[in-house]
Amino acid sequence: MTTPTIGHLRVAGANLRYEVRGSGPLLLLIPGGTGGAAAFDGVAAGLAREYTVVSYDPRGLSRSPLADPEARQSVEQHADDAFRLLELLSPGAPARVAGTSSGAIVALHLLAAHPGRVERVVAHEPPVVEVLPDAAEHRALLARVDETFRREGLMPAAAVFAQGLKRPDAEDPKRGRPGDAAETSAATELPPEAAARAERTMAGLPYFLGRIVPSFMAYTPDLARLRTLSDRLVLAAGEDSRGELPYRPAAFLAERFGTELVHFPGGHVGLTTHPAEFGELLRKVLSA
Repeated sequence: MTTPTIGHLRVAGANLRYEVRGSGPLLLLIPGGTGGAAAFDGVAAGLAREYTVVSYDPRGLSRSPLADPEARQSVEQHADDAFRLLELLSPGAPARVAGTSSGAIVALHLLAAHPGRVERVVAHEPPVVEVLPDAAEHRALLARVDETFRREGLMPAAAVFAQGLKRPDAEDPKRGRPGDAAETSAATELPPEAAARAERTMAGLPYFLGRIVPSFMAYTPDLARLRTLSDRLVLAAGEDSRGELPYRPAAFLAERFGTELVHFPGGHVGLTTHPAEFGELLRKVLSA
């Protein structure tokens, strides 16, 4: 795997850690869940053959600390962080952007707010549930998660959340989990780097479930604005996550905009479970 160059960018209220690989046009990768930049380790080296690949830990997660650990989080603020990275690393040219899960929500807002800085966006399963006809049901789910978190603690709340993301007929409790936040297994024998990543992933779960999920899943994208920019937007979903909650907004938006819904291998965490195939398809749709 290509060894990245590490950088840090101070933004309002946080210090972002980012990684740079390769050369060529800039490709900004925005992770979902709590995995941070490491979520893209399986695809970054391959993409770096054609792009300057930048991945980063979003504010408050992994190795990007907040100035105020209790600060409220918003999609708009996270999208501004992505914009600041583009301004720093690709000041003279628009960039390509790919985001997964909560990172795909950030990518949608980045495109709407700064279209002149973005040439193409791939948004994989952005859980913008407010666009759905049954949005009220999903608000109720978030309320149940919050109540469970307060009364019973983190892991029961995470279980309620994961159950709410699944297809109604799904029985596998591992399906439909929130982005990269729960991708680690119960294995005890991990290489040191993987063990450190697993530790960071789990350490970020309270912040993700307590402050990212409620704010991001309450966000409503500017559909009229995105429609005018839909020629730059690739809406994507997992082949194996049909019918699950994170799949549905991507399918809804693709139908609304009259664009193709591109199916990637695997489910919501196909980036992790099928990295080679996921990375190859991402490369293709970025250059289409």
